Order: sequence, then C-alpha cells, then structure tokens
Amino acid sequence: MTERLRPSDPARIGGHRLLARLGAGGMGTVYLGRTDAGALAAVKVILPEYAGDEELRTRFRREAEAARRVDSPWAVRVTGADTESETPWLATEFVPGPTLPEVVARYGPLPARSVKVLGRLLARALAAVHAAGLAHRDVKPGNVLLAADGPRLIDFGIARAADATALTATGLVVGTPGFLPPEQASGSGADAGPAGDVFSLGALLAYAATGRPPFGSGAVDALLYRTVHDAPDLDGVDDPALRALLTECLAKDPAARPSAADLDTRITEDVPAGGASASWLPEDVVRTIAERSAAMLALPDIDATVGDAAASDTPEPRPAPARRRFLSFAAGGAVVALGAGGLAAVRLWGDGAGGRSGATTAGRRWVIGVHADLTGNQKAAGRAQERGVRLAVDRFNSRKDKPFTLTVKALDDRGDPARSERVAEEFARDPDVLAVIGPTGDAATGSALPAYDEAVLPLLTVSSLQIAYAARVNAAFFQASPSYAALSLPIVTRLLRSPGAGRLGILIDRSGGQAAYQAGYAANLMVPGLTGGTTHPRVVPAGTTDLAPVVADLLAHRSDALLYAGDAAGAARAARALAATPFKGPRVAQHTAMRPEFLERAGEAAEGWEFIAPFTGADMVGGDTASASARPAADFAAAHRERFGAAPDAWAAEAYDVAGLVARELAALVRGAGKSGAGKNGAAESGTPTPTGSPGTAPPGASPSGDGRPGRAALAAAIAASRYEGISRTYAFDAERQQLVARDAHLHRVEGGRFRYVGPAPQPKG
Repeated sequence: MTERLRPSDPARIGGHRLLARLGAGGMGTVYLGRTDAGALAAVKVILPEYAGDEELRTRFRREAEAARRVDSPWAVRVTGADTESETPWLATEFVPGPTLPEVVARYGPLPARSVKVLGRLLARALAAVHAAGLAHRDVKPGNVLLAADGPRLIDFGIARAADATALTATGLVVGTPGFLPPEQASGSGADAGPAGDVFSLGALLAYAATGRPPFGSGAVDALLYRTVHDAPDLDGVDDPALRALLTECLAKDPAARPSAADLDTRITEDVPAGGASASWLPEDVVRTIAERSAAMLALPDIDATVGDAAASDTPEPRPAPARRRFLSFAAGGAVVALGAGGLAAVRLWGDGAGGRSGATTAGRRWVIGVHADLTGNQKAAGRAQERGVRLAVDRFNSRKDKPFTLTVKALDDRGDPARSERVAEEFARDPDVLAVIGPTGDAATGSALPAYDEAVLPLLTVSSLQIAYAARVNAAFFQASPSYAALSLPIVTRLLRSPGAGRLGILIDRSGGQAAYQAGYAANLMVPGLTGGTTHPRVVPAGTTDLAPVVADLLAHRSDALLYAGDAAGAARAARALAATPFKGPRVAQHTAMRPEFLERAGEAAEGWEFIAPFTGADMVGGDTASASARPAADFAAAHRERFGAAPDAWAAEAYDVAGLVARELAALVRGAGKSGAGKNGAAESGTPTPTGSPGTAPPGASPSGDGRPGRAALAAAIAASRYEGISRTYAFDAERQQLVARDAHLHRVEGGRFRYVGPAPQPKG
C-alpha cells in the first residue's frame, strides 16, 4: 500500500515523477514513480547520510550493474539507475499486487499445487539471480508479490548493499529471523550465497503451505537458535512430494541443499501453459490480486496510454451545453432560496411544519443533507438522488413509532469542484445536519471530503465511484456503490461466460476520462484469473471520431466479446462501427455511456448492447412484482410515481436506500437499543454499533446535543458497523476503507430503442 509524499520528499528522481511512498528503511526510501512515458517504477533512493560512503556507493554500483543482467519474468526488472549522482537511486518495474503474507493472513495457507507452482517459478527467479553473480540474501514472504500474471521476487540484493558489508563481520546477523539460513543465523560471518537463498525459499514455501514460519516466532535469539539447531515444523504439509522437497531445502548443511536450477526440474508440478495463469491460485486469491492491481489506478495524474502518439496532443472535445429545462411540480412547485455564500438550497414542498418531508418538532430539527449537482451536467443523477432521499424521509416520518422527525436540506454544487467545497463547508457548519448523501460526481466528492472529514460528518455517496480518495483522518466517508474497477468483475463475468466467448476485446476511449481507464484496465487485469480467457486492449485518444479501424483491429485479433469503456457519444460510434461488421458476439458498454445520447446517436445499432450498472432502472421491478422479494421495490416505484409523476430514474433507489440506512441508525442510537440488526428495508437488525461521540472526548461535531441527538461520530460508527438490506443491494462496509463489501450490480439491455432493466448482474463464483 502507498503512503502520501512528505514535504521533505523530492518531486522527481532520475526522470521519474514521484507519486507516493512505498516504504522506508535504514538506508533509504522507496518511492512509487512514473516516467514521462507513463511507466510505473519502484524508485529506491539512498539517504543523504549514506550517499557519501564510498564503500557503500561502490557496492551499490557493482550490484546495480550485476542486477541489470538478471533475466527472469519472475524477478522484478531493473529499469534504471544512477549510482554516481549526489543522490544515488535505482528503479525497478512496479508490480501492483498483494504480498504473500497478506494473502496467507486473509485466506489461510495455499493448497499444495499452488505452493509447488509458486516454488518452481521463484526457483527460476533465484536461478537467474544466481546466474548474474548475485545472492538475494533476504528471501522471505514479504519479498514476494502476487501479480495478475504470477509471482515476483523483489529486493534481490540491490537495496541491500549495507547488508553485504555487515555480513563480513562475525557476530552480526542481517536479514529476517525465521527465514535466514543457519549460516547467517549463527552470526559466524559465513558468506550468504546461493545455497542460503534456497534455504530461505524452503522456509518461505513452508510458510505458504502451513501459514506459519517453520521455526516458529517470538524472541529473535530463540528464533535464531531454532534455525541453527532444530528441525523445521512441517506439520500440515500432507503432500509427500512437497514435504520431501521442503526437507531438502531446509537442510542445515548448505552442500546438502539442491540448487535453484535443480529445483526447477525437481518440482514436477506443471506451470500453466503460456506462463503463470492465475488458475493455479484459489479463486478468492485471484480476486484479491485483481482488486489490488486495479486499486493502483487511483494515483495522481496517471493518464491512459495513447494509441497514436501523434494524436496525443488532440484536445478533448468540450461536451455540448446541456439543454436547459425548468421542472414544474403540480403539488406546489419548487422553491429556490439562496443560502449562505450564494449557495442554492433547493427545497421541494413539504420541508416546513406539516410538510410531507417531515415537520420539525420543538428543539429537534434533525436534518439529512443532499449534496448534489442539481443544475449542471449531472443534474439528472443529482435530482434523482434528491428525490430518493426525500422519499426515504417521507417513509421514516410516516412511522407512528418514530422517536423524532427528519427534514431534508439540499444544496446544489452545479458539478463544480470549487463550489462543492463550499457546499461541504456549509453543511459542516450546520449543527442540525447529522449526515449528508452525495456528492454526485467524483471530482466534486474529492474536493468536498476535507471539510466533511474535519467535521466528522457522515458522508455517503452512491455515484462517486473512484477506486480511492485522498487519505482521511476520520472514518466518516462511505462509498455506497461499487467502484469503476469493481464493476469490471460482473462485466467480465457477463461477457466471457457467454457461449463461445474466450477473448475479450477492450476499447478504452479517453473521452471517458479516468472512469473509462479504471474500468477498462481493471477488466484487462481480471480476465485471465477469473475466466482463463485472454484480452486484446486498445486505447484511443479523446476526440477520435472514426472507430471503425479500432473495431476492425479488435476483430482481426479474434475478439469474440467486446467491452467499450467511455462516454455515450463514443459508445454510439463504436456501436455503429460494430454494426457494419459480421460480429454477433456479446457486447457491453460501461454504465457511463448509458444515456439517451447513446440511443439517439447509435440508432438501430444500439439494439442488443448491454450495460452493467451500479444502479437500477425505471422499470426496476420487472415482471416479478408479485413476489415478496420484489414488493419493497414495487412500493418504492409506486411511491415515486405518486409523488413525482414519473418512474424513478437512475440513482434514485440507491439514494433512497442509504437515506433509509441513516434514518434507521439514528433511530437505534436515540432509542439506546445499541443494535443495528439484519432486518429487511429498515427493520431492526442485529449487530452493535460503537458510539464514539461522548462529550469531551469526541472529535469536532461528534458530541450529542442537549436534545438527545446523537453525535456525528457516533452515527458514523453505527453506519460502519451496520448491515442493511436495501431495494438495490446489501449495504455493509469494509472496516478499513468504508467501501461496500458486496459488489451487487445490475444488468440493462437496449431493446426496442430503450433501456430495459434485466435484473441483477452476474457475479463471479465464490
């Protein structure tokens, strides 16, 4: 995982723009960098206090030069170095993916076949390192990354120049206790050569097979003693061939161990054809690898690759101005008032005393805020979310047993990030606002987060889908919808589990911005592991009007399924180009293209296109209105038609759900029940939220008021601990990042010139 850069960190090193910190040690710091060509790298920089050490610089230079000769797909490749500069540095390819300990801690030991394949590929990496005249010196689980196409051995004696000096001194032990060979663990000063790497590999594989180090844990002295004198603990390694192999690798005598090259032939488990297909790993591990890989897309200023270098300077076309429409409402119309700072507070009828959105009681004006784009380019989504929140508040206030009444306050940011920041500040200053639903778009959310975070004001967004946002101090921000990358899971599942589909053509249109890049790149990473299929990705510059050559290229490379990631105009161009070919396979477009513009521009070519979306549709109930499971959705749709004179639009049901979740958790806190339960659509659920808003100890805005109202931090904690069955999905949040645990999505299809809601999108097995 990455860490934000510190003020003292450089901005660039050796042609790399530094994006984040990956780690730090006693000798230097490792940064995530990006070259001007867009390639990511792990850049290791020697600390200034060591840069003047000529012996260290000489060793660093020699090892960097030798490392360039390492040639193995299973060891990270050196991409650049400058050992003569004032600040010596070395760059290796960056591999997004979890470490082996992360996977074992989360899912337990790997099956025997996985361990064997892992051992064979890492043995090949070590053989290449040894052939280059190097010894790794620190083979351990933490130095193994699991990437989409197989494992990578990192830190192979490159950033360990100081260790090489220390190993010449008797009595000094350098490395990781528990994975050191006996010749290092004894502190005798013996050279840590290739045989030591094989011992460490044996310990690493034993850990992968059992979930624990073979010489236990605890005090360092005890670990070192057991490494030198005791037999390894291999209980749980039931495969005879694997157990025998580990025993040989863990021999105390270096001469009795096989070489790394020998291991490649001694391990009989076949490596999947074509390299390390992720099919050798359990499916839940594959999914984690894909998600971790996709998460690294959320880095500053990482643009999609340009297919044609000459077109890279083509400016992105400005969207056509949205046609202005003024909505009128039969029951009283809309009242627009200017709030503080010139912000537009849009109030539908019924917010005052006796109104349908919840009359306030004396001393108890409890507010759910709606932070939305109500007049900008995303106004349709913003209005839909506002309506969903108002219906949820209506529903709560209609209950006879309600302990308080709620009201709605809506502020319009117009889709402008700067204005979004001011909206957030106004909501944060209003002590009656206990939670906010929104904002509508990614950029608006990013700019608003600092104000909400500082106020510990719970913020739940249903349509901001970036993979990650800037680090926050307080856990009060909840992404109540799957990210662009997470939506790639059902997209890939839908496409490549269709009959006859095995190769996915991916068209990433830069007109779709980061949303298209994240979705398309994530799908490209996921295909091999989830389905065993292959991909042919293409990236086109923004503003490209003729997609026929790109589509022809996808089909020429035997693509039998197609994903378009981009906007509605580009999707229409792709649909028309595809309609001119004999292609009849499945085709899915990113939900960002699911707009009336697609239907208008694509015409008949739109028929049959499908969309995997995080939202339901206007006909969300489908033909199952009589079933008990569909009744809440049917009731919601009927209530929406009654109040607003129209079917619910995209995002209305999702906003209705999260507002209902907020209302339920507030009621539970007020009643002092201490339970948040597993009820359906607002019924009591089991589970215990942890209030953290006690007076005098809570963060700003967290303390309860004198009218018995819960503090904001207490509400945030309750939401984080809750599980809520909404009409669109199950809402439960990851404890670390407050993102959805479930990744429910919805399938839509163009039929008869309109978008039709088909039902829940297919999900990967497991």
